[in-house]
Amino acid sequence: MAAVAIAAAAVGGGTATLVERWTDGGTATASGAVSGTNVSASSKGTVAGVAQAVSPSIVEISASSNSGKSTGSGVIITSDGEIVTNNHVISGASQISVQLSDGKTYTAKVVGTDPDKDLALIKLQGASGLKTATLGDSSKVRVGDEVVAIGSPEGLTGTVTSGIVSALDRDVTVAKEDGGQDGGQDGGQGDGQGQQQWDPRQGWPFEFGGQQFNGDTGSSKTTYKAIQTDASLNPGNSGGALINMNGEIIGINSAMYSPSSSSGSTAGSVGLGFAIPVNTVKADLDALRSGGDS
Repeated sequence: MAAVAIAAAAVGGGTATLVERWTDGGTATASGAVSGTNVSASSKGTVAGVAQAVSPSIVEISASSNSGKSTGSGVIITSDGEIVTNNHVISGASQISVQLSDGKTYTAKVVGTDPDKDLALIKLQGASGLKTATLGDSSKVRVGDEVVAIGSPEGLTGTVTSGIVSALDRDVTVAKEDGGQDGGQDGGQGDGQGQQQWDPRQGWPFEFGGQQFNGDTGSSKTTYKAIQTDASLNPGNSGGALINMNGEIIGINSAMYSPSSSSGSTAGSVGLGFAIPVNTVKADLDALRSGGDS
């Protein structure tokens, strides 16, 4: 089994991340965020209702760097274009392009990153009047809750999948430095998608492009507590939203398990996806707005 950071890479780019264990306890409200994803009364509790309400707040992100191009997703949290995504989607990027659900495209700049939590905040240039997502409370999430995931797997913008919360507080470990280095980077070889080989006896060794690493790549590993879901997640879903049936964001989709082959390629989702809890995001927003650890 392989834990895969789910940014899709055309040539390279988009890094995966291995985080130090920590427990998210913060529940700070996102300052400046505007609630904008209310599900209509007639559609409340339905996948269709959630998708209609939240899809305008989910974007596709294309990040270009010297090692290639990665594609992921993001969540709009302010009407003037602040977007939360995964650090591994934009790490090392020299240019970031964002496409909204209506097809409009903007250039974005990185505001702040937190590689240890695999989070990043970017800001659209010249945007206003955008529909923002409502950030929920992940401390209220229960195993068995129905959820909806929205993102851009394999470049298929605005893809909606659904499932349940399968487990809570799963440890997910990925590599956190930007591309171009061995031992955990989505470099410019193979399919550009790093794979985390899972072995209960050895922890989380890393395999990419036919080479294996022990997961200890200098200071480049980090482990975060994640919500596990069986909603289908695939490369490109990174940074997109995991949503409850009230239309509230409860997590940022970040990784999946997938069978791997010796060639370094990955299969699609097998119903084992992972999302960073939204309370982790809310507690980190002030630091991200101040530049984070970039």
